[in-house]
Amino acid sequence: MTLATLPPLLSPAALPTIADVLAAQARLEGPVVRTPVGRYAELDRATDAAIVVKHENQQRTGAFKARGASNLLLAMAQAERARGVVAYSTGNHAQGVAYAARLTGTTCTIVMPDDPNPVKLRAVRDQGADVLLHGATFDDARTRATALAQDSGARLVGAANEPDIIAGVGTLYLELFQQAPGLDILVVPVGGGSGAAAAGLVAAAVAPGTAVIGVQSAASPAAHDSWHTGALVQRANTTRAEGLAVGCGFEVTQALMRDHLTDFVLVTDDQIAAAQHLYLTGAHTVAEGAGAAALAAVLADPDRFAGRRVGVVCTGGNASGDELRRALSAA
Repeated sequence: MTLATLPPLLSPAALPTIADVLAAQARLEGPVVRTPVGRYAELDRATDAAIVVKHENQQRTGAFKARGASNLLLAMAQAERARGVVAYSTGNHAQGVAYAARLTGTTCTIVMPDDPNPVKLRAVRDQGADVLLHGATFDDARTRATALAQDSGARLVGAANEPDIIAGVGTLYLELFQQAPGLDILVVPVGGGSGAAAAGLVAAAVAPGTAVIGVQSAASPAAHDSWHTGALVQRANTTRAEGLAVGCGFEVTQALMRDHLTDFVLVTDDQIAAAQHLYLTGAHTVAEGAGAAALAAVLADPDRFAGRRVGVVCTGGNASGDELRRALSAA
């Protein structure tokens, strides 16, 4: 374990604002879709709450990451795009950047860990990106991508310390609060933290009565531990839910989460699999592990959520066959 004290508080100018989210909403008209929300009797029965599901698994590329990546690349100057982009990811950020690169005609290289989710790997290649497999973990891929960008002069596109990505992701929460006003609680899965950072930012501006709770896998708790300790930490990174498999905290997303999250909780991988099973059987919905984490948090602490109107974000549906088989066998 490595513990690093947070740097001095970021300048407010370094953080996205609600104005940036509104600008992103205008910019993304067309490149992304307005995803639906759903209500399901089986989910309400299982949780004793009124569950509202935001279906980002129906977004372009099958995950919310298309919003942030598209906003960032569309906001870049043409001269910067001409140098190309490099990104690192376990899968959904990779797909989002590859999609945005194809949309804008930008050369794109993606570094993914060895043995990635085959569904996500095929989708990235189908978007026309060059793929380099390197290392066993997200952090190994991040190190290689950073070096590659430095050597080539391409723009490194991270998944977390990117204000334009957070602003783009914020558009899904603007939609959600329009589609489902009056939420008591909003639960958001966290890997690098762009989703929870954006959710807190938007809730503070348009739904200040809604408590925002982050959730991460106990098998990869770096963002959770960074938030609770007030320091950027590195942690073991062994979750099966690759969308949550991030081994360190990030400065920009942590700054926003510290300002806006009400709480940050952990769930086990088995609890995530059980939530995937409930999505499959009770909502006819395919959720990858990260996409089911918010529902897993509600199922894991029923007394906290009982009787409340709770928003959960199904952030992605790019599950592998092995993952779906595990989910179907989960109790």
